[in-house]
Amino acid sequence: MTLGGILMQQDFKYPKTAEDVTAEMLAMPPEELEKVSRYPLYIHETRDDLYKWIARLMADELKENNAKGEPTRWVLPIGPKGQYPLLAKICNEERISWKNVWAFHMDEYLDWQGRPISYDSPFSFRRYADEHLYKLIDDELLPPKEQIIFPDVYDIDAFTAKIDEVGGVDSTFAGFGYRGHLAFNESPCNRWQKISADEFAAGKTRVVHLLDDTIIALSQRMLGGHSDPIPQMAITIGMADILRSSKIYLLTDGAGWKQWMLRVFLLTTERDPRYAVTLCHGHNGVIVGVDAASAAPITLGIV
Repeated sequence: MTLGGILMQQDFKYPKTAEDVTAEMLAMPPEELEKVSRYPLYIHETRDDLYKWIARLMADELKENNAKGEPTRWVLPIGPKGQYPLLAKICNEERISWKNVWAFHMDEYLDWQGRPISYDSPFSFRRYADEHLYKLIDDELLPPKEQIIFPDVYDIDAFTAKIDEVGGVDSTFAGFGYRGHLAFNESPCNRWQKISADEFAAGKTRVVHLLDDTIIALSQRMLGGHSDPIPQMAITIGMADILRSSKIYLLTDGAGWKQWMLRVFLLTTERDPRYAVTLCHGHNGVIVGVDAASAAPITLGIV
C-alpha cells in the first residue's frame, strides 16, 4: 500500500524515531498527515489564522474557568506571540477578567554572565509580554502583578514551587524549535554527555547555554543572519513542569524551518532525548496547531 492511499491510522506503520521517517512520509500531503497524525492536528491557512485560533481558545478557556469560579493556570511562551494582542482585544471586548489568572512565562534570556537581562533590552521577554499583552488589557481586568511569573535566576526553584502552590497547570502553550526544543529545553546530549529520555523529561527549571543551532536559527529568523546580538544564555522551565500540564498545545508559525520536526513529532512513537518535543509522547492532552506552510510536504533533493 502506498502512503497516498493511507487514510486511517490503523493502516499506517508508524516510525519509532526520526531515522525511521521515510521520504514518502515527508512528502505526504497535509490532508493525509492530518488523518494519520498521532495527535489532534489543526492546520491553519495563514499565521494570522493560527494566532486567531490560539487567542480564541485561550479566551474561551479563561471565560469557562471564570464562570466556574476556578483559577486559570497557564504556561505561556514568547513564540508564537502574534496571538497576544488579539487575546487582549477579545478580553477587553467581552470583559473577560484575568483577576484569577496565574501566568507562568516559560523562559527569559540572561546576559553573558548568567544574570537577568535588562528589561530595556530589545530581547527581553518580560518587556515583550508587557507591551504586547498586559498593557493592552484594560486595567480593571488585569491580574495582580504577583500572578505574572517568570523564572528567577536568583531563586531557581521558586517557579516550580509556585506551580505546586496554585495546584498545577491547566494548559501549556509552547512553540517548538526546528530541533524540537520547548522553551529553552534544548537537547542536553552531546559528545561528552548522554542523557536518557527519562532524565530529560524530569528536568527542572535551570540556566542553559543556548546551542549554536538555536542562535543561528534565531539570527536568521529575526536579524537577517546577524548572530552577535542574540543572548547566549537563558533560564527556562524544565520539561517536568511542561509534562504535568493537563493540556499541552504545541504550536508553530515557523513555516518552512519547522516542517521536518513537525512530521517527526506527529508520526514517531518513541521519546528521543535529542528532540525535546518527543518527550510529549504518551501525554494524553496534546493538541497541535500550525500554519499551513509548516505542514507542507518536504521533497528531498534540489527542486
